[in-house]
Amino acid sequence: MRKRFNLLTVLLQIGVVILFIFGIYLFLNRNQQPVHQGNGKAKTEKRSQKKTSADQTTALPDVSPDDWELVLVNRDHITAEMNPDLTDINSISVDSRIAEKTREFLAAAQAIDASEHLISGYRSVAYQEELYNSYVAQEKANDSSLSQEEAEKQVQTYSQPPGASEHQTGLAIDMSTVDSLNQSKPETVAKVAELAPKYGFVLRFPKDKKHATGIDYEDWHYRYVGVKSAKYMTKHNLTLEEYLEKLKEK
Repeated sequence: MRKRFNLLTVLLQIGVVILFIFGIYLFLNRNQQPVHQGNGKAKTEKRSQKKTSADQTTALPDVSPDDWELVLVNRDHITAEMNPDLTDINSISVDSRIAEKTREFLAAAQAIDASEHLISGYRSVAYQEELYNSYVAQEKANDSSLSQEEAEKQVQTYSQPPGASEHQTGLAIDMSTVDSLNQSKPETVAKVAELAPKYGFVLRFPKDKKHATGIDYEDWHYRYVGVKSAKYMTKHNLTLEEYLEKLKEK
């Protein structure tokens, strides 16, 4: 009887030990589980970030930075006379390849405000030089203390040196309700800029983008870049300089 009792006691003790060890195993496994879940979440987030980055790259329009409508002309990209084939629209010349889109864009703008009209289009390098020099002379006449360099710096906030103006491409137009820069009603400008991509144009020098363009805000200067590129640039708030960088990275 005593032996049977001792055997039962031993079995109970062994059972307690097994339960104790099993309890420790469950406790340790429960503490480790969140760590594994966290690592899994981090990996998922990294995969998601990579996918998003890839999606943004593949979402770029199927165009090349070397396409004719994306030619870059600015103070960092001085360009010789380009001699585009021209078509006149209301006495304003544009590259013949964008003539129809320009007519459509003008008509759409006039549907918003009947006073919208073309002010400027193609300008030769020679004419741009005359215009630029006249502006510099005017600035110096207004302030005799200005040096030549200071006067040119002032002019370059609204007009470009010869070889640096987009107007020589024939792909740029100035269009407004008035003949003065930044004097059109802001609400009208906003509406026109919003519909511009439908016709392949973008507001070339928007607000808060001088760091990219080197030019202050201009409410009348539109640039043809093609419909696909114009829609992408407007959606992602990109200047032509910024957009070309993305295309080159792709």
